[in-house]
Amino acid sequence: MFRSPGPIALSLKLPADLPLVGSMTLSVRWYGVLIASAMALGLWLAARAARRRGQSPDDLLKAAELALIGGLIGARLYYVLFNLDYYRTQPAWRVIAVWEGGLAIHGGLIGGILAGGLYVLWRALPLLTYLDIAAPSLAIGQAIGRWGNFFNEEAFGRPTNLPWKLYISEPHRPIQYLQAEYFHPTFLYESLWDLGVFLVLLLALRRRLQDAPGALFLAYLGLYSAGRFWIEGLRTDSLMLGPLRVAQVVSVLGLALAVVGIPLLRRRAARRFA
Repeated sequence: MFRSPGPIALSLKLPADLPLVGSMTLSVRWYGVLIASAMALGLWLAARAARRRGQSPDDLLKAAELALIGGLIGARLYYVLFNLDYYRTQPAWRVIAVWEGGLAIHGGLIGGILAGGLYVLWRALPLLTYLDIAAPSLAIGQAIGRWGNFFNEEAFGRPTNLPWKLYISEPHRPIQYLQAEYFHPTFLYESLWDLGVFLVLLLALRRRLQDAPGALFLAYLGLYSAGRFWIEGLRTDSLMLGPLRVAQVVSVLGLALAVVGIPLLRRRAARRFA
């Protein structure tokens, strides 16, 4: 059994006589620390991968910067759009309160690919190769970022008594489970799954698929989708579209795209080198 120590990593109380500010406390949240760490590690790995593939790290990092901005905007918009009933009742500033949590990875992928992809196409750079370079970084970034859900006490699953159960304080429990104390740590399941996807991409598939641009990214998409479909079924806070869990619908589409797309890309690559 384990429990969150709280969302705040560091608090700094400013002196009461500080000009223009006065007495106030600055707080650094674990969610922000983890997201920033995930981005930094992902960019470092992507730059190394770009050099290995003979691509300009500077071009890659510029595309990645735009993709990160687009990804953050897309992840938040996606989450807010599927929770409009809640945000209509809240102050307007909560729409941008990402430090409280509420980033949807599927929205982030859409926004990131649009923003970074448009730049890559504008510069006439190899889009599929850039997606392959980004794939391992995405997986390890998600593995790190998921721990933000742990500190915020969110994205957990149904009640459980398994040895690795997660304690959730009463204010964070779904209303139908107010009497339950322990829940599936689905953030942990997904973090471990994403770490496994990262290792598979890096150690088993990167060289095998390097002659088929785009295939490594599709492998990431398919592997992530397979795990997310199962994990999403345990969660209590899924974004819904009628009776369907949105993440499961998108996961089915991602898995289908990988199953169909990877053989096509490999066959096209084989014809090119024949």
